[in-house]
Amino acid sequence: MPPCHFTPRERRLIARLRSPLQVQRWINALPYNSEPDGETQRSFRRVVADGTAHCMEAAMSAATILEVHGWPPLVMSLESEDKLDHVLFVYRTATGWGSIGRSRDPGLHGRKPVFHTLRALAASYVEPYVDATGRLTGYGVLDLQSLGAYDWRCSTRNLWHVENALIALPHRRLHTSDTRIDRLRRRYHAFTAAYPGFKPLYYEGQERWHPLPAVFAPSVRLERARRARGAHRRVPDLAGS
Repeated sequence: MPPCHFTPRERRLIARLRSPLQVQRWINALPYNSEPDGETQRSFRRVVADGTAHCMEAAMSAATILEVHGWPPLVMSLESEDKLDHVLFVYRTATGWGSIGRSRDPGLHGRKPVFHTLRALAASYVEPYVDATGRLTGYGVLDLQSLGAYDWRCSTRNLWHVENALIALPHRRLHTSDTRIDRLRRRYHAFTAAYPGFKPLYYEGQERWHPLPAVFAPSVRLERARRARGAHRRVPDLAGS
């Protein structure tokens, strides 16, 4: 590992965050970086200093922290047909593959280490990715150690080199049927029309998710109420009305 001279504040944070779950909870507490002053790709150092992160910045921060504790610095790129890709830190335990993530959408956060393959982990994001334009088409994994002496851990500059490496990364195809995606998109539009201002959380398999940021608490409460009355099973098809 190239030398990265952590500050005392950074060292204390790294010492406290020793597991993927602890890192996910720390990332959850950070406000989402909506890039109000223009695009950014911050390193761990900048995220700690600025106190905000978007998906790639969260993945880079998780990689930096957990590398110190012996985890390989692996990040997964999820490729979407609308070019709004997603980046996650991925890790493996004795029980399977998991991930750490941050997003504006609740379904695109981290997963518990229960997936037997990276493909299965990537596939768990197919349904939550579908909105007005999103559709996952492939995934790839980058070992950040392959970038050599490039400082992706503590640089104070934007990490455009990492972004470009992820774009150039070969992606394995994720096959999804048009029929399935059309059905999921109708469901998304029906939900947003019925519940403006809320995020959908009608997905199955949430027992495999890491905890969500508190900002999604209203959507979590809504989904619990919908499930209590069975509304999550009754999805109007606005496209056919």
